[in-house]
This record gives sequence, structure tokens and C-alpha cells, in this order.
Amino acid sequence: MAGPLAIGEDAPDFEVETTEGRIRFHDWLGSSWGVLFSHPKDFTPVCTTELGYMARIKPEFDKRGVKIIGLSVDPISNHQGWAKDIEETQGAAPNYPMIGDSELVVSKLYGMLPADAGTTSEGRTPVANQTVRNVYVIGPDKKIKLVISYPMTTGRNFDEVLRVIDSLQLTAKHKVATPVNWKNGEDVIIVTSVSDEEAKQKFPEGWKTLKPYLRVVPQPRD
Repeated sequence: MAGPLAIGEDAPDFEVETTEGRIRFHDWLGSSWGVLFSHPKDFTPVCTTELGYMARIKPEFDKRGVKIIGLSVDPISNHQGWAKDIEETQGAAPNYPMIGDSELVVSKLYGMLPADAGTTSEGRTPVANQTVRNVYVIGPDKKIKLVISYPMTTGRNFDEVLRVIDSLQLTAKHKVATPVNWKNGEDVIIVTSVSDEEAKQKFPEGWKTLKPYLRVVPQPRD
């Protein structure tokens, strides 16, 4: 098994059925950022909490121009029943498409399951699919920007995913990086590929040089 896709690789395109109809992934993304997050099986406890929380904070992703899509290794018909449980227990049902990966196509395409995993979700247990627990952030260039893999017993931190997206979008626009535990609004670092001369143009109000390679500047606001 080659393992999940790496940062910088192309996000493979695919055509699938979702709870919101059939989509071709790249066309559905368009020029947006995207988050694809996967689940080993429907009606699993930790995933139930995750899907509900993601539904509640979807406006935060919308604000950033990020489309959300979920995936579970089960048929669409199961997703619809699960959505009722999610709404009942978490206060919100999924308000984004959920892929039915019952033939394991996307799970294998993204390296979450080995190529010899078969062609059906039928009879597979959550443990057999436990590697289908990834979060992918995909840029408008259709490249993988982030991969996080979680164990089945640990609920994902989608606030952290939002934080990373803020950092990625800032880097894409301003050639800055974000330091440890950075939060939106805090100081950032000028990337090393930007010379002092170029930095003077980009950051006319100046910066603090801690080391030649470590130049700290207030977060750009525009």
C-alpha cells in the first residue's frame, strides 16, 4: 500500500454519486479551495460527532471560499439514514455532499485503502477501513495542500483545519509563513524566498529581523 497522497501531489479527479447528485470532483470544485474528509463506515460514533460539527461550522468555510465534501465507505442510501441520527444527536445534519464510496473507488484512488481491497463495502468492518480517516485540503490549482490522518478513536479538530486554511490562503496571497500555534491576526514570517529588497516593496512599514532567515512582520490585512 503506497499510503495517502502527499502534499504537492495532484488531487485525483473522479466521478461519483453523492447525497446531492452525481458530481465530477474537479468540476464541482471549480476555482474554489476544498476540504475532502473521509470516514470508514456509516453509523460510527466518532464520525457522527464530526459530521454534525462540520455542518455547524460550514459558514466559516463558506466565508473563506472553501467547499466541503465528505466520504464514507457505504452506499448513499445508508448516508440518508445516518444524516437523521446526526441531526438528532448533534443538532445539525450534513449540509454538504457526502460521497457514497461503496465500490471503494475514491478510497483506493487517494491511497487510503490498498489496490487489492476489493470492489465493495459490503461485509467490510470499520476496522477494515480504519485508514479511511483523512482530511485533505485542496487548493484552486487542484493540488493537495494538507493531509491529516486520524485514528478511529480520536475526533478530528476542524477548528485546526480552518486555522491551516487561513495560513495557506495568507501564504498564497502575501508570501508569508505562519509560526508555531499562530492564530489569525497574529504576526507572521516573511518567507525566505523573498529578498530584503522585495520585502521593502511588500512590507514598506518594515519588519523585525530576529535572524537573517527569521523576519517577523504584522499579518497583512488586505
